[in-house]
Amino acid sequence: MAAQTISAQALSSKSFFGNASAKFQARAAPAPRAVRMTTKAVIKPATSLPLDMEKLELPMNTWKNKTPLTAKVKSVERIVGPKATGETCHIVINTEGKAPFWEGQSYGVIPPGTKINSRGKEVPHGVRLYSIASTRYGDSFDGQTTSLCVRRATYWCDELKGEDPAKKGLCSNYLCDAAPGAEVQLTGPTGKVLLMPEDPNAVYIMVATGTGIAPYRAMWRRMFYERPPNYQFSGLAWLFMGVANSDAKLYDDELSAIIEAYPDNFRVDYALSREQSNAKGGKMYIQDKVEEYKDQVFDLLDNGAFMYFCGLKGMMPGIEEMLRNVCSEKGLDYAEWIQGLKHKEQWRVEVY
Repeated sequence: MAAQTISAQALSSKSFFGNASAKFQARAAPAPRAVRMTTKAVIKPATSLPLDMEKLELPMNTWKNKTPLTAKVKSVERIVGPKATGETCHIVINTEGKAPFWEGQSYGVIPPGTKINSRGKEVPHGVRLYSIASTRYGDSFDGQTTSLCVRRATYWCDELKGEDPAKKGLCSNYLCDAAPGAEVQLTGPTGKVLLMPEDPNAVYIMVATGTGIAPYRAMWRRMFYERPPNYQFSGLAWLFMGVANSDAKLYDDELSAIIEAYPDNFRVDYALSREQSNAKGGKMYIQDKVEEYKDQVFDLLDNGAFMYFCGLKGMMPGIEEMLRNVCSEKGLDYAEWIQGLKHKEQWRVEVY
């Protein structure tokens, strides 16, 4: 799916910050993209939800490292195209509703087996944290499952001229290779940083690289697929997504369906580092794509938007340098500006 675009005039108008219906009046035609076989996406909304889950108080560390929940894999699906740089899978896990959570939280996964620690003692492997990629209701809308978005971690060895199996990611490979029925040890849920504001008219600016898209999937499914009576989303969700190429886009079908069904409330802009160039002629990274819309982004933040960041921690220095330069252009003190956003809980960062 190509990024949808809006004219600067439409984005900077007062109507853009008010009602959602005026936000996308000047959408341009989609840009061409690499060929990838897909079917026309259509939103399949929830027809019923176990709404008692709306009364759920924020769960924290229901399941501990020493007493994890034994859940079972329901399905594993590769969600990238053949030319993607690496493999990413969408993994649905059946928890039988025993590990409830809020959108924006994370689970811990303890991979099977043991290791020898620095004192020579055999101990279980450590916990790996994964942002949850579904709402509290799960992909089946029944509250019985959760979902993870996992990139298979591999290590290329020049001497072997191939991947070194001894250095592959233990947990990610276990999850991506798991068959239905395989057991998964879960801990958590944890996390408060990426929770959603209660205001259904809020503006979200969501910045992600790779599997950092996971918590945003939970958000957009709550906004557009489920729409519980107490959360009829009427604001704006703007996703900036950084991946290597078009085949590496994640959840492309869902994003296309939402844009088709809710063009006034949802927008996606991609930074494709191996297919696009930035204004200086270099590779297009996530900070470059956000910078293209610096005036609109700053205006939205001035008007109370929430800005989320999730993905590899290596993206943040480039983001921060770009924002510092934009603040300088606008005569703003960067440290003071950032502190103001943090004080109002508009600045939400969870990187790994």
